[in-house]
Amino acid sequence: MRILVTNDDGINAPGLAVLEEIARNVAGPEGEVWTVAPAFEQSGVGHCISYTHPTMIAKLGPRRYAAEGSPADCVLAGLYDVLQGARPDLVLSGVNRGNNSAENVMYSGTVGGAMEAALQGLPAIALSQYMGPQSEDLPSIFDAAIGHGQTVIQKLLTKGIWDTGDYRLFYNVNFPPVGKEAVKSIKVAPQGYRKDTFFGVEPHISPSGRKFLWITGGPQHLPTAPGSDAAVNLDGHISVTPMRADLTAHDALENVRKALE
Repeated sequence: MRILVTNDDGINAPGLAVLEEIARNVAGPEGEVWTVAPAFEQSGVGHCISYTHPTMIAKLGPRRYAAEGSPADCVLAGLYDVLQGARPDLVLSGVNRGNNSAENVMYSGTVGGAMEAALQGLPAIALSQYMGPQSEDLPSIFDAAIGHGQTVIQKLLTKGIWDTGDYRLFYNVNFPPVGKEAVKSIKVAPQGYRKDTFFGVEPHISPSGRKFLWITGGPQHLPTAPGSDAAVNLDGHISVTPMRADLTAHDALENVRKALE
């Protein structure tokens, strides 16, 4: 099996090293793991591509590259430059330091990398590690991902749905903020929504008198609807959410059609 790995925390991120090891175990002794990851952290870039400027890429070692771009850029670089068109069997993005549950999905570069792979017609999985008080004292903050990442991926490969539609299915996996021994189970869950949690800005004045704005986030441990991704994560479960890049509100189509046509 040939696996392409990327992330949004950058080529030197500990979570990427975790995912590379998981990928090697999934690929097997005869498999190949190729890494193309951002040269610098790209958290929060979503599905951005560097459409208006070139992306520099550098080989750091055997099957390991850094690109000055987003995770989606890295997937494109991997497919059409590094692998020279030799398509991978699977694309893995992560393991992100922090959850990509609920509304975080919309901003996530980790999810953006998996989404680009799906748009390229490839099986793809995004993986993220929820953080919390219980994970701070563990040997690794990625303990749950280390302990269960390979199992989740292999279950998805053997039992998951992998369609070939125009907006191909991909998966978003979030590991709970607990140690691997405390993980309860795998739950298939819809994307949740944290009410009253919004991004904002915090202004600061530099020594030169110029105003700069820091983007601020909201609390990550607010409850979401029962059974949704963040809710099951906070209850100690791994969430698996099937996703598509199609943003059409299919539930509203007919009513809008009746109103406007």
